[in-house]
Amino acid sequence: MSSFLTDVVVVVVVLGLMIFVHELGHFLAAKGFGIRVLVFSLGFGKRILGFKRGETDYRLSALPFGGYVKMAGDDPSEVHAGEPGEFLAASRWKRFCIVVMGPTMNVLLAVLLLTVLYKFHFERPSFFAEPARLGDVEADSPAAKAGLEAGDVITRLGDLRNPTWEDVEMKVLITVDEGIPIEYVRDGRTYEGILMPRPQGRDRTGYAGWYPYAPAVLEKVDEEMPAGRAGLQPGDQIVAIDGRPALCQFRIPYVIYTGNGKPIDLTILRSGKEFHVTVKPVYSEIMGAKRWRIGITFRNDIVVRKLPLAEAFATSLRVNYKNSLATFDILSKILTRRLSPRSLSGPIGIAQLSGEAYRAGFPELILLVAFISLQLGIFNLLPIPILDGGVILLLLVETLLRRDLSLQVKERFVQVGIVFLLLLAAFVMYNDIVKTFHPG
Repeated sequence: MSSFLTDVVVVVVVLGLMIFVHELGHFLAAKGFGIRVLVFSLGFGKRILGFKRGETDYRLSALPFGGYVKMAGDDPSEVHAGEPGEFLAASRWKRFCIVVMGPTMNVLLAVLLLTVLYKFHFERPSFFAEPARLGDVEADSPAAKAGLEAGDVITRLGDLRNPTWEDVEMKVLITVDEGIPIEYVRDGRTYEGILMPRPQGRDRTGYAGWYPYAPAVLEKVDEEMPAGRAGLQPGDQIVAIDGRPALCQFRIPYVIYTGNGKPIDLTILRSGKEFHVTVKPVYSEIMGAKRWRIGITFRNDIVVRKLPLAEAFATSLRVNYKNSLATFDILSKILTRRLSPRSLSGPIGIAQLSGEAYRAGFPELILLVAFISLQLGIFNLLPIPILDGGVILLLLVETLLRRDLSLQVKERFVQVGIVFLLLLAAFVMYNDIVKTFHPG
């Protein structure tokens, strides 16, 4: 219950911030062009509280998921006097600027948040920026079927040349049951294959079954556990398990766990020399769960630093640009049925992600808020009736026709949009419920 309440509070604050910034964009643009703003509301429905300043009623309304700016003369079904302060009396380019400023503010918020975060806290796995060298490959995985082995270096993945691990992870994540041409180097020779990521997890996103090269250097050794009793020390590197090269520290706990207590032979590198030790895992409790362990902790290869302001801004732009391209790629694949719509999340999914990010720490929460703000901006620019993108589409059509569309056409357009959004809302809510209770 405590976790649920935390999720609710965090998502209300997160969405409230993004909606406020979005509506603030419309508000500032309208004021800048001399349009009278009658209502600035966070939420829909009945007014709960607020205050009036000038001609504008600033209010908090009953339904928290949304918000709106009500401008004078923005309803085409009403009789208008054609006064300069009315929205529909303004020129089309002014109306376009007012409408587009909402999504623009969400995109700017995403850029600003990441810039500030990276200025004081830039964190990422060290291997993310390195060449995509494999540390391990699961048996019978898409990577194994493509002929890949531990130690291979990926030199091409689809249209990506000499990709980093960050590039590779994003490419695989948004590709499901679709062949990706791949080239890789092994012992100085280049090989080719076809990687076919399979859907996996609650979101049914792409999965290759490979792991990055990450040396298994020990940071801590519990002297009371098998590793300590066998003489292992901090700074030792596990280079092989039972004769098999160990190039990825993330896979070693899995090998120990699935061995069900069977003794394992570790090849250890210390001060440039290799030697062997045999340890027998014990079944013990850690963090409230019992599992097979030998009592070791690996060195954390996470890079944490502060970026200069210019570099922080440039990195923020690059990350948001990549996320934007990935978003459009995902949308196109969902529409063409090349990616499961289960990758979409609604209010429940966003609340769960927000709560998890809050518990993980402030940097994680900022990353999530920036990502959701970017998605909100992109979503509102889609040419869907009643969204900002739908209004922009009508303005462009009217500009090409050099006349206003009839009230009947606009009403039908809005009705289609309302039905679509209601169906979409029902679908993502169902999606969230299914992923919550049947995550497999």
